Amino acid sequence: MSTTHTDFKVDLNDNSPLYMQVARKLIQDVRDGRYQVDQALPSERLLSEQLDVSRVTARKAIDQLVEQGLVVRRRGSGNYVAPRIEQPLSNLSSFSEQLQQRGYRPGSQWLSRSVVVASADEQLSLGLSPNARVARLERLRLADDVVMAYEVSVIPASVLPRPEAVGNSLYEHLATTGHTPVRALQHIRAMNAGAVLAGQLGVPEGQAVLYITRVGYLESGQAVELTHSYCRSDHYDFVAEMRRVA
Repeated sequence: MSTTHTDFKVDLNDNSPLYMQVARKLIQDVRDGRYQVDQALPSERLLSEQLDVSRVTARKAIDQLVEQGLVVRRRGSGNYVAPRIEQPLSNLSSFSEQLQQRGYRPGSQWLSRSVVVASADEQLSLGLSPNARVARLERLRLADDVVMAYEVSVIPASVLPRPEAVGNSLYEHLATTGHTPVRALQHIRAMNAGAVLAGQLGVPEGQAVLYITRVGYLESGQAVELTHSYCRSDHYDFVAEMRRVA
């Protein structure tokens, strides 16, 4: 539990509701490191006492942070600062590897694992012949039990004949058969979540998400992975280092 902070003062020149002022203070406290990822916020009662506001105001402020994805509620436990992933664009790594490197516990909620005939787009992306079969893996990606992304991965069935054998990490499984991608092409764009996707990610319908398409290649140049990821933009930052050519 965080220590008491008494530096909040109502801004009389701010026309926004008081709970919004409290919400902005809590957001700033998270950014300043007063609350760490996966740390519980004070209860509504303690927060109201610390900031000298009503419990209704404290509750609405926390509701605002939950709606923005900055805080997650755990039934019977409290409100916790949500994970946030900063992913360098120069490194090829799996979702599980990214989380483990940052101290989070990766997990998957499987929606389906099947072997099917590749679609025309999948044939094109993976360089497959017509009627070729692929393993299709559909799941929610979790960090410390918080949904971070909805993901669909497509692998040639010749590489992955038994998709049910994949655990939390697809790359870890591919490594056991010598099929780990060594390079990838990745495209990122923003899109608004439709009703089904919003429900899967736990965000409001219409909220912006990051849509990422990645094709991974073996050393031989063979395409071995096509992954579509729909990431919560409130949990993900993509970072690229750039250098000016002299």
